[in-house]
Amino acid sequence: MRLVNRVAVAGLLVAAGLLPPSAARQLPSAAGQAPPAAGASITAADLRREVAHLASDAMGGRLTATPGNEAAAVYIAEQFRRHGLRGAGAGGSFRHAVDLVVAAQDAGNTLQTRAGTEAEAAELSRDFIPAPFSASGSAAGPVVFAGFGITADGLEHDDYRHADLAGKVVLVLDHEPGEFDPQSPFAGIVTSEHGAAIRKALAAQRRGAAAVAIAPDVHNHTRWWTVPDLAGRFWPRSQPRVPRYQLAAWLDRVQIPVVRISASLAERLAGAAGRTLQELGAHAETAGGGTVVELPDVELEVTVRVRHATTPVDNVVGLIEGADPELRDEWIIICAHYDHEGVIGDRIFNGGDDNASGVAGLLEIAEAYGVAAAGGRRPRRSILLAAWNAEEQGLLGAWGYTEEPLAPLEDTVAVINMDMIGRSEEVPAGGGYRFAGLEPQTAESNRNAVNIIGSTYSDDLRAATGAANRSAGLDLRFRYDNNRSNLLRRSDHWPFLFNAVPAIFVHTGLHPDYHTERDHPDTLEYEKMARVVRLVYELSRDLAEGGPRPAFNPPAP
Repeated sequence: MRLVNRVAVAGLLVAAGLLPPSAARQLPSAAGQAPPAAGASITAADLRREVAHLASDAMGGRLTATPGNEAAAVYIAEQFRRHGLRGAGAGGSFRHAVDLVVAAQDAGNTLQTRAGTEAEAAELSRDFIPAPFSASGSAAGPVVFAGFGITADGLEHDDYRHADLAGKVVLVLDHEPGEFDPQSPFAGIVTSEHGAAIRKALAAQRRGAAAVAIAPDVHNHTRWWTVPDLAGRFWPRSQPRVPRYQLAAWLDRVQIPVVRISASLAERLAGAAGRTLQELGAHAETAGGGTVVELPDVELEVTVRVRHATTPVDNVVGLIEGADPELRDEWIIICAHYDHEGVIGDRIFNGGDDNASGVAGLLEIAEAYGVAAAGGRRPRRSILLAAWNAEEQGLLGAWGYTEEPLAPLEDTVAVINMDMIGRSEEVPAGGGYRFAGLEPQTAESNRNAVNIIGSTYSDDLRAATGAANRSAGLDLRFRYDNNRSNLLRRSDHWPFLFNAVPAIFVHTGLHPDYHTERDHPDTLEYEKMARVVRLVYELSRDLAEGGPRPAFNPPAP
């Protein structure tokens, strides 16, 4: 365990002024010089210097909405400016604003049920809790069961089948059908985005529902969450070290009360209509979605009182404008998240690999494009370099961008995401939950390897990645797209894939120092890292030079 003087760290955060390191190098003058080879400016020494600064104790672990996080944002923007990028944000700034929200309960949250002549007042935090994303308000109406509450047009699944939900309280199950079926059309053996509770609420709201009650999926699970467990997670009695941030753009859409209810309460509602929750769960597994089931003479009345406090944060965005007037409105995005886990007690989680490595790669690519521009070579398509915030809180910076993109998503050619590109994958046997779903493997077996995740959504982008590897000569491992580790959905490429934009996640793998205070700059493999960054640079140049756009073709169900 590494101890540190917290007072000294606080002083450094204030005093860092967040100037570039004194060792920062200047762009070479183009006068009298031949343009260097593509990517030649990307070096292991430069990456080491950038990581050392970004993952220094002065950055305090870069936790979202802390001084260290702001320090990193200031530094990244300054480097973008120095390398000749144009601010892509409002008014030419290097900031793309994203509003996060933290929810708190107010007094007056109630839920009552009526079955025939029998009425029951449910107990808060035992039988039900408001969802943190719920709107405040009251609603009452007859209860209908709508399976998993999912409408997924691309998968030909609809749990509503055009049912009229006006004035009704919709009971749905958590998660999704076939959750542990590798052949599930949703996402194989991991929970897809369609299973997110807020998406279920919005689907019911669009069909006129008065309120939504979400119950545990007792059909696919032998153990499930309890309301007291969720109350401790969603509504802790004391403020946690890391607030449970949500995306304001999503919460703004929710206009109805949404609650989570216990399995026992859901069972009582089903039983009052002569059903069982298991029976309803089996019905919900109907291929293509089951029909809405009326629960005769069962009603629910709910009042939700929550308040939402907004925390503004920023992504950092710089643009290399394309030289071709016919193509410059088409963008390639190269990205990496800059936030990490902050400080816990006397321990600083520096986040050398996660993800100072990816941001350092982003800055080296910015320099490479600056050098190319100084030599008279600009890409035909435009390239956005984006450092996302709040990745560790649920990819919220990247999700925020997809809600309010700087260029239409349909004009985004491809996204290349770098997250943890500085080590060789090492999965210990019996490594615990952090490595769930991954086969044991040694770092030595992966010394030349890099994982390319998300390629099953675009054959063209996979082929382009292989072609761009011509000089880097890395062992490209196209894997983990359908793996219990859920790596496909654990980094910032995922919001783009969800929005049908071809995207890949460049990732050299997890290791025992992942999300620990041991993730220091001195543990990174900088020579390998330079080759990975050159691969990303070459791929982005190939994509930016014109030619057909990569097609988006998600894997068949």
